[in-house]
Amino acid sequence: MNLSIGIVGLPNVGKSTLFNALLKKQAAFVANYPFATIEPNIGVVPVPDERLLKLAEITKQEEKLSQLPPLKPATVNFVDIAGLVKGASEGAGLGNKFLSHIREVSVVAHVVRAFEDENILKEGAVDPKSDYETIRTELQIADIQTFQNLSEKALRTDIVKRGAVEKLKQVLDSGKNAFEVSLTDEEKLSIKELNLLTAKQEIIVLNVAESDYNPANIEKIIALYAGFLGVEKHKIIVICAKIEAELASLTAEEQIEYLKDLGLEKSGLERLIQKAYEELGLISYLTCGEKEVKAWTIHKGDSALLAAGEIHTDFMKKFIKAEVVHFEDFISHNGWKGAREAGKALLEGKDYIMQDGDIVEFKIGA
Repeated sequence: MNLSIGIVGLPNVGKSTLFNALLKKQAAFVANYPFATIEPNIGVVPVPDERLLKLAEITKQEEKLSQLPPLKPATVNFVDIAGLVKGASEGAGLGNKFLSHIREVSVVAHVVRAFEDENILKEGAVDPKSDYETIRTELQIADIQTFQNLSEKALRTDIVKRGAVEKLKQVLDSGKNAFEVSLTDEEKLSIKELNLLTAKQEIIVLNVAESDYNPANIEKIIALYAGFLGVEKHKIIVICAKIEAELASLTAEEQIEYLKDLGLEKSGLERLIQKAYEELGLISYLTCGEKEVKAWTIHKGDSALLAAGEIHTDFMKKFIKAEVVHFEDFISHNGWKGAREAGKALLEGKDYIMQDGDIVEFKIGA
């Protein structure tokens, strides 16, 4: 599954600093995982998952390998969406290019400046609330234009689609977003082709000063800005782009020490990825063997059959069973052999609902 996070923000809110930190993480990632495909405006970084190393160590021991098998974490594409200015929906700045990039991402991360620095000009950024509303307004206007371009004849012949569009137009005209509208599954399917911009899940990334970047302040800042921006607290994360840039240039060990000094367990980028998983309802299952130890991203609630399809569509056609062990059982029994002997490795059918951290071996027919 291709997870992509589009980073948007007005000039000088810290978007470029954050993206450059991502590019540094990408450079380190690609050095070890040359399979990643990179484009100039995309940063491909691994999804942090401590379980992979533990699985690799057990696999090395169980398979009597001379070295750890390759680790293949799930990846996230961070897309640097440039060109956003007021009037983008009408072609200002990079206009249509900006909007087309938004349509391609899974979730939108709004970088909002929450610090003062007399050495950095705002250049269009006014205050966090105005900055956020400028972005949302441009996306809403673009969606309203999408509705205006729909064929009236087509809507008359599709009652479900017409009903969905009427609900959405009413909400957008009131200054709200498509993701706030309650639609039936049938209605969602009918308007899927419209690829509405405000239907994208969103994360608000508050870029704070170094002095505010500590556990004592973070929760207070989230509570304050949730009310200020009129969004739910769970949609907000707090980062310091300047510190993220510094972290990206350190070794893994140095990063841990730096974060420890700040009183933080995870970097802002790690929390951003975690938040994207939560907002999109994603989980990971794991496979392991001498060739590789790999994480696969699926939707929470997906069946074993759908999970098998993430590896290859043929796995769905030739699916027989899925042998599943929960991560904790796999670790405590030192791999497949011990888990099987303890009765912890269960053969599940295609309707089994996958759990986060399941270790799976699919049984596929010829």
